[in-house]
Amino acid sequence: MSLRLLLAAHWLPQAVLRRELDEVARRTTGALDELLQQYAPEMLPQIRSADAPMIGTLEQRRAAMAAAHQARVAALLDRLGPQEAIRLGREALFRVGLGLGQEARRRLGVGRGVGDVLRAARVLYHVLGIHFRVQWHGGGQATLHVRRCALAAHYSEMACVVLSAADEGVVQGLYPGMSMAFAEYMTAGAPGCRAHLRLAGHGGG
Repeated sequence: MSLRLLLAAHWLPQAVLRRELDEVARRTTGALDELLQQYAPEMLPQIRSADAPMIGTLEQRRAAMAAAHQARVAALLDRLGPQEAIRLGREALFRVGLGLGQEARRRLGVGRGVGDVLRAARVLYHVLGIHFRVQWHGGGQATLHVRRCALAAHYSEMACVVLSAADEGVVQGLYPGMSMAFAEYMTAGAPGCRAHLRLAGHGGG
């Protein structure tokens, strides 16, 4: 484990957390804006005018980011319908997450071990106010359980389905041989979010 990852896993200054959150918000919201610019350009100015500023505490910034996401996903759903909006939204957000994961891997000095990957994921999730645990099953497979998520109160189920693609991209960016796919969402009434993790090159179906 690199010293940078060790330090980040134990403590990050609030100023760093705010800066990282602002960058995540910029990229994820920007990706949704690009879709709206392509498919519903007349809706974008009004949506942007209603955005809350990214100021204040981490909690306030997270709420502002989530509200911006929610408004944009709702507009895409209205214009494109659920199937196409979710497909296009997830493709765009996965690319954003992949880039964020790759950058975090370099910046934090993430090694090839799965332990490093999960520590780095915890650092990134800490920025978002998300807490998780991982249960390993053998055969390179595991389940990620989320019980606390600061964003869930601001998302609809469809927004959560779209935005979770960014998380799946981050994991692959942190560790190219690992994939993640969400199976349950607390925004759909589940007690927590649940995702399947799989390491390439292992058995287990």
